Amino acid sequence: MRNIQQKVSVIMPCHNEAERIVHNIEETIRTFDEFRCPYEIIVIDDGSTDDTYEQVSKLKHHHKHIILNKNWENYGKGRAIKKGCRIASGDYIVFLDADMDLHPGQLQTFMDIMRLSDADAVIGSKMHPNSVLKYPWDRKLISRVYFGLIKLLFGLPIHDTQTGLKVFKREVIKKVLPRILVKQFAFDLEILANAHRLGFKIAEAPVVLNSQRKYCRIGLKAIYQTTWDTLAVFYRMHILKYYDRIDYYRRKRAKR
Repeated sequence: MRNIQQKVSVIMPCHNEAERIVHNIEETIRTFDEFRCPYEIIVIDDGSTDDTYEQVSKLKHHHKHIILNKNWENYGKGRAIKKGCRIASGDYIVFLDADMDLHPGQLQTFMDIMRLSDADAVIGSKMHPNSVLKYPWDRKLISRVYFGLIKLLFGLPIHDTQTGLKVFKREVIKKVLPRILVKQFAFDLEILANAHRLGFKIAEAPVVLNSQRKYCRIGLKAIYQTTWDTLAVFYRMHILKYYDRIDYYRRKRAKR
C-alpha cells in the first residue's frame, strides 16, 4: 500500500474460478502496482476440476509476482489459506477471495486503520455502518444468523468473521497458525478467536461488497459443516482448553 515499504503477501485461494481468475489476478496486480509496495500473490488452487490451474500457470509466466500452488483434491478454503501462509514471505499477510466480490483497492483503508488504531489485524466487516453491500438476500440472512451464534459463543469484540478481505501482521499469523485445525469455512473464526485470546488487537473496516453472483453458493452441507466446526472451536477453546496448552507442550518438547 502507499507509504508501506514492507512486503505484502496476498493469499488467494480458488476453486473452479476459470471464468474470471485471470481477470481478477490481473486486477490485483494492477492495484498493487499502483500501491508501489513490494508484494507477492500466492494463488492456491484447491482441487479445481476446470482449467483454473492451467490459466493461472500461463499467466504466471508473464508476472513475476505470482506464486502458484495446487491441492490435487478439494480440501477446503481453510487448508488452502494455511498452505498459502506457510509459503508467504511478506511482513503483512492479506486474505483475498478469488471471486473479487471485494476489490483489493480497499486495502489502503485497511492499512490506514491498522496504523491509526495500532491494530495487529484489520478485517472487513459487512456489519460496519459504512459498508456498501450488494449481495443475495439469503447470504445476508446466513451472515446475520452466524454472527448471532459467534457473539453468543465467543463474545468477540468484532461483528463479522467471514468477510473475505483481511490483513494481518506477520507475527499474528506466525503465532496463531500452529493452533489452527479447521480446514473449511470456520477457519476465519478459529484464527480470529485465537488471535484475540493471545492479546492481539483486531480492528474492523467498512467494505464495498459487489457480489458477482445472483445466488448464494453456500448450500446446506456448507452451513452444517461451518456450524459443526464453529462448535468444535468453542469446545476446544472453552472446554478442553486445547489452544491454551499448545505453547506448554511445544516448550516441553523443545526441552527434550
